[in-house]
Amino acid sequence: MRLRSILSKLLQYFFQGLIVLAPIGITIWVVLSLFNLVDDILPNIIHVFAPSFVPKDAQGNLVKIPGLGFIVVVILVLLVGWLSSMFAVGRLVALLDTVLEKTPGIKFIYSSVKDFLEAFAGNKKKFDKPVLVNVDANDVWRIGFITQKSSAEFGLAEHVTVYVPHSYAISGITYMVPITRIKPLTDISAADAMKYTVSGGVTDLHD
Repeated sequence: MRLRSILSKLLQYFFQGLIVLAPIGITIWVVLSLFNLVDDILPNIIHVFAPSFVPKDAQGNLVKIPGLGFIVVVILVLLVGWLSSMFAVGRLVALLDTVLEKTPGIKFIYSSVKDFLEAFAGNKKKFDKPVLVNVDANDVWRIGFITQKSSAEFGLAEHVTVYVPHSYAISGITYMVPITRIKPLTDISAADAMKYTVSGGVTDLHD
């Protein structure tokens, strides 16, 4: 049991470390890829308009200007941040959002991703009502989150919609169950319930 406890703790620390490092690593990868992309194409663009500004090496290739890609990307990000704070641009973004949500084919993917992200962190946050839900055998319960208090649109007025996340994954299953088959979790936070589920029950709620 001692070895099992140690392995569980190590597994917990591994996934916690992964959760911390993954966003950082992905961000660094995206930024570096953007820098490299700009460094690769910028000399060609400058050479078109100012051939004498970008020299060529012995093989005839345009010489990259060190740090220029970094400067351009930083200026571009600042410009986007400044523009996005303007009222007119905000209206334009809202208009683009409306167009994407009404475009056949695209709207399904765009709306699904947008709603899913907003359910976690946006104004439409949904995963804040943790419950135990019985969808298998009697006395077998899953941890889920109420996303809709009624499923009347599907002819199930006495049912609630519950999202049940999978362990060690970002996927899950949506169930519509009678309200009598759920038990609200009032002693733990939604974040702890999600963490406990995603970790496969390894996380200690009393830490």
